[in-house]
Amino acid sequence: MTSRIAVVGATGTLGSFIVDLVDRTEGLELHAGLSSGSDLDEVRGADVVVDVTHPAVSPGIVEHAVRAGVPVLVGTSGWNADRLAKLATVVAEVEGAGVLVVPNFSLGSVLATRFATIAARFYESVEIVEAHHQGKVDSPSGTAVRTAELIAEARRDLGPVSAPSSDQRARGQQVASVPVHSLRLRGVVAKQEVVFGGEGETLTLTHDTLSNRAYEQGVLVALAAVPGLTGVVVGLDRVLPLD
Repeated sequence: MTSRIAVVGATGTLGSFIVDLVDRTEGLELHAGLSSGSDLDEVRGADVVVDVTHPAVSPGIVEHAVRAGVPVLVGTSGWNADRLAKLATVVAEVEGAGVLVVPNFSLGSVLATRFATIAARFYESVEIVEAHHQGKVDSPSGTAVRTAELIAEARRDLGPVSAPSSDQRARGQQVASVPVHSLRLRGVVAKQEVVFGGEGETLTLTHDTLSNRAYEQGVLVALAAVPGLTGVVVGLDRVLPLD
C-alpha cells in the first residue's frame, strides 16, 4: 500500500531531502511539495503531512493539518513546552488526531541522548554544548532542549544538576536546570556534546552529524509510525524499540 506524503517546507534543506527520499522509496508517494505560503488545503488527501518550515509559522501549519484530519510529522525546531501544550489542546479537539514532533531524525543522536539519561543518574554536574550551521535560526537547538529535559526527568529524584554561577550570561541558558551552550559556525552541520563531571573524572558523549544522510532512516521510521499515533508524541525515541 502506498503512503501519500505532503511536505510543507519542501524547498528548504531538510524539506528537499525528504522530498527526494520519498521519491526514491518504494511504498511512498509525494502527494504535494509545498512552501509555508502555499494553499494548505492541498494537504487534504495525504496520509501524512511533514512540517519542516520555520518556528514562526510551524504552529499554524500543524494546526491546519490536524484540523484537516491528516496525521502530522513535525521536524521544525522551536517546539518548546508552551507550544506543545497549546498543540495538545488542539489535537484533543480532533478525534483520532496524532502528531509526532521529532527534534532530531538521526538515530545516533537519539541513542546519544538515551545514553545521557543513563549517565545522568550517576553525576551531579552536566552541561550541553551544541553546534550548528550559521543558518539555524533558533537556539538552543530542539535536540539540546530535549536532551536537557530527559536528563532532568532521569534524575528527578536527585534534584537539579549542579550548575554554579548560572546567573552569568557566559554560563549558557539553563534548560530544566542543565546549562546549554549554543555555537553557530560555518563548516558545521550539527554536533552535540553532553559533558558530565564527577569526582576525578569527566564523561563526554559526542554526536556529530556529517550530512543529511544521517536523517534518512529516522525519517522513514517516523513516516511509518505517524499514522498509528494519537495525541502529541515527542521524540523519535518514542517510536523506536529502545527498551
